[in-house]
Amino acid sequence: MNLRNVIVSACILFGLNAIADSKNPAETYATSPNPVIWADVPDPDVIRVGDDFYMVSTTMHLMPGCPIMHSKDLVNWEIINYVFDTLEDSPRYHLEGGTVYGKGQWATSLRYHDGMFYVLFSPNDAPFQSYIFAAKNPRDKWKQVCRTDHFHDSSLFFDDDGKVYVFYGSGAINLRELKSDMTGVKEDGLDMTVIVPDEEAAGLHEGSRAVKYNGKYYLMIINWPEGRNRRQLCYRADKITGPYEKLVVLEDNLDGFPYAAQGTIVDDVDGNWWGFIFQDRGAVGRVPTVMPCRWIDGWPMLGNEDGRIPKTFTYINRGETPSCIVSSDDFNSDTIGFNWQWNHCPDNDAWSLTERPGSLRLKTSRIAGNIYEAVNTLTQRMEGPECYGTVKMDLSKMKDGDVAGLAAFNGHSALLSIKKIGRKKYLIKHNEVVNFSDPTTLNVQVEDEEEERIEIKGNTICLRIGADFRLGKDIATCFYSRDGKTWKEIGKPFQMRFDYTRLFMGSRFAIFNYATISSGGYVDIEKFDYTRMENIESDQLAKTL
Repeated sequence: MNLRNVIVSACILFGLNAIADSKNPAETYATSPNPVIWADVPDPDVIRVGDDFYMVSTTMHLMPGCPIMHSKDLVNWEIINYVFDTLEDSPRYHLEGGTVYGKGQWATSLRYHDGMFYVLFSPNDAPFQSYIFAAKNPRDKWKQVCRTDHFHDSSLFFDDDGKVYVFYGSGAINLRELKSDMTGVKEDGLDMTVIVPDEEAAGLHEGSRAVKYNGKYYLMIINWPEGRNRRQLCYRADKITGPYEKLVVLEDNLDGFPYAAQGTIVDDVDGNWWGFIFQDRGAVGRVPTVMPCRWIDGWPMLGNEDGRIPKTFTYINRGETPSCIVSSDDFNSDTIGFNWQWNHCPDNDAWSLTERPGSLRLKTSRIAGNIYEAVNTLTQRMEGPECYGTVKMDLSKMKDGDVAGLAAFNGHSALLSIKKIGRKKYLIKHNEVVNFSDPTTLNVQVEDEEEERIEIKGNTICLRIGADFRLGKDIATCFYSRDGKTWKEIGKPFQMRFDYTRLFMGSRFAIFNYATISSGGYVDIEKFDYTRMENIESDQLAKTL
């Protein structure tokens, strides 16, 4: 290990801050808190190509899907692309005849091999086939290579002998050989079960991430034995076919939130290894944490010397700007920014950034009974510990029965809805909870609780939702303003939730407009302002903003 690596290792171990002895003056040692992104970035897979890190994450029913994120330091991330614009396996992806909430693009494997980037994922939905996409440059358009067998929670693996495999499965972990050109499974290739969890590891057992290190094969697995803590397992073997032995490499609940597990390990350009593992944090979703990975007796032990996820850690900042995966938008571009995603596939004839430059126009194109049935709902993540999102809306072209507004969107949603009834418009603070008796039909069952209704004069209004994701909180608070300066709270604070049986995602800001009587109306969103709060008391937030 060279002197630079010794210094880096000492900083990681003792949490020191120092100026890096680097040829690049932009590089300094810095300290980051965990989680590195306090937002919904579940099922991460991270790779390094040169001095660049790339990450994929699950976004399921949101479009475009399979975000490609980039970083130089594992701490500061930006979304640089999506693998696909839409999935078209069923009309339900377009909210036609049903929904795909919680389905779509799931735990995705990202790999780089022989000058090409590859992703593999299997939607948890009919026709139950995997997608493989490829790109030479991850910022360019990704091309579909094939559809192949269904591989749940898969991990692509390119071995040193040129053979290509995929690890996959829930419970037992299977190994399948693929064709070298990635066009599907190799019919006479390896096809076997390599790991059957023993009695001690019975329970949730999935989330494969395969790594080869010093000639050995390592497989990272999330494990949640019944009645015990969730934890990160590692299996290792001298041969890819096994036999595999196992060890618990992480079992910790950072900051009192639930125990963290599922993710991967990756090395940096200085030879240091890191764990990149997500933690459930309630309504905000599943958030990524970064920690040292220490190779001890040939095992990748995660966390500090006590095996805990560090509250802060030292890393080399290579001149990156802070993460910005949630952001304000003045809608002055003619394309939707990468931080936005549509709920299901959009109707591209019913929205525009050019018909009124500087505004997002959302038109109604079909009848819907609630936000869960509405097309062209535009979303961004929320972030902890606290954040605020604000929209300014022009309501002048709403039609009778139209409903438009801003929501803290999830299976349990808080909504600020403008509803036009005849010639009058009302601001309604209400809460909706969705239940899916049969997701193959669009007959969703929604419980709707109205808390407060105010008649709105004029055609412009500003709406704001604040979200508090500190431990034991998960509270959304709603405000409105007629002039964008004086704000009034409306309705009661709302208890947000994460519910994997419904949307299976963290709560999001959602801008929506749908018709209940006839289509053809529209609203113009003049801006979306976003603020993340870190060091301010909740009762000061509204005054500050």
